[in-house]
Amino acid sequence: MRQALLSPEQIEGAIAIARAAAAAILTVYDGEFAVERKADASPVTAADMAAHHIIVDGLARLTPDIPVLSEESAHEVSFEQRREWSRLWLVDPLDGTREFVKRNGEFSVNLALIDHGEPVFGLIQAPVGGALWHAQRGGRAYRRDGDDEREVRVRAPAAQPLRVAASRSFHSDRADRAMARLQREAPGGIAMLSLGSSLKFCRIAEGGLDLYPRFGPTSEWDTAAGQCVLEAAGGAVFDPQGRPFRYNQRADILNGDFVAVGDPALPWKEWLDG
Repeated sequence: MRQALLSPEQIEGAIAIARAAAAAILTVYDGEFAVERKADASPVTAADMAAHHIIVDGLARLTPDIPVLSEESAHEVSFEQRREWSRLWLVDPLDGTREFVKRNGEFSVNLALIDHGEPVFGLIQAPVGGALWHAQRGGRAYRRDGDDEREVRVRAPAAQPLRVAASRSFHSDRADRAMARLQREAPGGIAMLSLGSSLKFCRIAEGGLDLYPRFGPTSEWDTAAGQCVLEAAGGAVFDPQGRPFRYNQRADILNGDFVAVGDPALPWKEWLDG
């Protein structure tokens, strides 16, 4: 398996960049800010842009040979250009801008290193509270609070009732039907928790949740870091056919449906297709 592993010094460098971005986000969060709309009607704030510049500039210094695809500048890069990149940083400077605007604290900074379509390093920083999760393919997943760091692992076998994550800001009839099926089919039923941004992957990775089925659009920078952290913790992210997600393979950066699981042995496909 191809891997583009980072050195311990580069990992610490990426953590420092994410923390600097988080500090810039909180500076905006603690004051008054305007909300603008992108072409797709999604919100963007000064915090998104401040974090974007800190991350892009920081990664250019940390790993000058690896290009960066950030949500806030992706429109400047054609697929013809990026499909030539065997390695790239996939970045969401502020994942969960809707949660940021609501001021509920459920937003994050996402950094993922992609090597030949696979996430080989993932980092998720929660600006509010300061927790940070990181992992490298082939290694373990960790949570860092301040200077304290501990390994995190999924809960396997899963709990009863099954603890299921739902998006805080995105709802659909398909998702409601899926939750109803899980309530019917999963032994012991389900306990549902709504949570914003990539923090859902982190909660599964540290054993606080078991399953996150997503029906509806997300972008590749929304899931890559979380997938890496979750896989290193013992979990997985699958498409509806049970295949692991891959990245930078298509012109469209939107993901299809997926399921993130703590215990890969869960018969989630049987439950959701039933």
